Amino acid sequence: MKIENLEVEQTLEKVKKQIEEEKNLSPALRASLELLLTLVTLLLNRLGLNSRNSSKPPSSDPNRKKKRNNGNNNPGAQKGHTGNHLELVDDPDHVESLKVDRATLPTDGTFQCIGFERRQVFDIQISRVVTEYQAEILEDERGRRVVAPFPDPVKVKTQYASGVKIHSVYMSNFQLLPYKRIEEHFADQFDIPLSAGSIYNFNKEVYERLAPFEDWVKRQLSKALLLHADETGINIGGKRKWLHVVCSATLTLLMPHDKRGGEAMAAMGVLPEYTGTLVHDHWKPYYQLPCYHVLCNAHHLRELERAWEQDQQQWAKQMQTLLLEINKAVDAAGGVLNTTQAEAFRERYRQRLKAAQTECPPPDESQRKKGQRGRLKRSKSRNLLERLIQYEEDVLRFMVERDVPFTNNQGERDLRMGKVQQKISGCFRSQLGAKMFARIRSYLSTCRKNGVSSEEALRLLYEGRWPEFMGIAP
Repeated sequence: MKIENLEVEQTLEKVKKQIEEEKNLSPALRASLELLLTLVTLLLNRLGLNSRNSSKPPSSDPNRKKKRNNGNNNPGAQKGHTGNHLELVDDPDHVESLKVDRATLPTDGTFQCIGFERRQVFDIQISRVVTEYQAEILEDERGRRVVAPFPDPVKVKTQYASGVKIHSVYMSNFQLLPYKRIEEHFADQFDIPLSAGSIYNFNKEVYERLAPFEDWVKRQLSKALLLHADETGINIGGKRKWLHVVCSATLTLLMPHDKRGGEAMAAMGVLPEYTGTLVHDHWKPYYQLPCYHVLCNAHHLRELERAWEQDQQQWAKQMQTLLLEINKAVDAAGGVLNTTQAEAFRERYRQRLKAAQTECPPPDESQRKKGQRGRLKRSKSRNLLERLIQYEEDVLRFMVERDVPFTNNQGERDLRMGKVQQKISGCFRSQLGAKMFARIRSYLSTCRKNGVSSEEALRLLYEGRWPEFMGIAP
C-alpha cells in the first residue's frame, strides 16, 4: 500500500527491524513500540477495505462511483425485455362514448355505426370508505326494547376495518416506513387519524395470528434438501443484537437473538437436527451441525481481493480467476460438471494452493517464544489459504452437485431488508418489536416467493385463511 508516495509495508518492516536491532531499549518501551506498530497495521488494513475486498456494503465505499448510462442506450428496459405496460381491460369502471359530429360528414355517402375504437386512461382514487351500521330498535308499550345485533367484527361506536390494518402493517413491515410517516400517510391521503399505538397494536395482532405459520415454516425448512443461513447485527434498544435467517428459494424464517452462535441456532429450532445441505459463510458454529456444508464463494472472492490488494499475494488473484472460471463453466454445463471436467478443475485448484504455500508460508515455529502454547498467529491471507485447503469439498461442492449455488446470496438477500429497516426507521425499541418484524417479514417474504402478493397475504390472514401453497385448512 502506498500513501503519498510512501511505501507503507516497507516502512513498517524497516521500523520493526530497527526496534529488533536496538539493544538499549527498555522492555517497557519496546513493548509499547511493538503495540503501536500492531495498531498502525490494523488501522492500515481497515483503511484499504471496501465492498470489493470485504463484507462492507457498497454505500460505505469512499468516493464511490455510481454506474451511469453511457448515453448509447435508450432509457428503460434493454432490447428483448418484455417489460411492464398497460393492457386494455374488458370491464372498465366508466365508459364515455364519443360521437362523430354528423355535420362534418361528407354529403355524398351514407354512414352507419360499425363499432368503436377503444382507448383507456388508468387513474387511481385514494379515499376513505365509512360504513355505518344502523341497528333497528324496537320498543313495546311497556318500554321494553329489542336491538338488532351488530356483525361480530363491529364491537364499538367507531373502529378501524381490516383494510386499514392491512395497509398499515404492509407499510410498516414491507415498505419499512417509520410509524410517524405512516400516521402522516393516513392523515394526508385518507383523512383518517391513526396513532403510533394503533399501528403497533395492528402489528402485534398480525404477529400473534402468525404463530401457526412460524411452526409450519420451521417444519418445512427442516425437510428441505438445501438451506441458506446467515446472520447480521441489529440494534435493539441501543444494544447490539443479531438477526438470523434460515431460508430456501421458497421459504424464509427470520429471528432476532442476543447471541450469534449455537444458542441462537437452537432457539430457531431448525438447524440442530438438519441433515441436508447448508450454505453459509464459514461461521464456525455452523460446523457443529450434522449436515453437509457449502461455503459462500462471494466471501472468498472478496477475501482473495483483499489478499491481492493489501498483501500483494499473487496466488490470491489466480485463485479468484479460477473460481470465476469454474462458476462460468458450471453455468454453461447447466448446473453441474461431469466427472472429467470436475477433476480437471479440482487438480488446477490444488496446484494453485500448492504453489501458494511458497508465497504465503505458515509462521516459523522457531519464532515461538519460550513457554508460548497454542497455534501461532497467522496473517489473514494465510488463514484464507488454509481454509481453502482444508475445506476444499465445501468450496467446490457447487460444481459437482446440481442446485448447489456458488454463493450464499439467497440468505443475504433475505437478511438485507432487516438492515434497510434499521437505516430507515432506526433501532428496534424492544425485543418484542424485533420479533414482530421478523415473523411478519418471514411470512410476507415466503408468500412473495410463492407468488402471493403482500397485500393478498395479509388479507387472507384477516379472513382467517392461509395461502394455498401452505396446504393448511383454516
